[in-house]
Amino acid sequence: MFTPKYPTPDTAPPPTTTAPSAAPVPVAPAPAPVPAISNRPTVQLTPGSALALAAGGGAVVLVVGVVLVSLLLAVAITGMSLAVCAVVLRSILNQERKH
Repeated sequence: MFTPKYPTPDTAPPPTTTAPSAAPVPVAPAPAPVPAISNRPTVQLTPGSALALAAGGGAVVLVVGVVLVSLLLAVAITGMSLAVCAVVLRSILNQERKH
């Protein structure tokens, strides 16, 4: 059932052999492609626009940093409050067992 089924050797196609060609035919190199000229205008940054771009990038970095720090702070505060609740519950349960 789990043994592989191999075809009988006479059904396999016969191997084909190719005769080597006499000599390779030389091929002329293709001409180098000519770069196409674009009709789109190039973007030129003036000092004022470069300064605005840098200020915008800095503002994005600051906003992302503030968001990530606030998320980390929220996780830390939640963890500390859970730890305080666990200590209070443990002390209450230990007090109940003693009395």
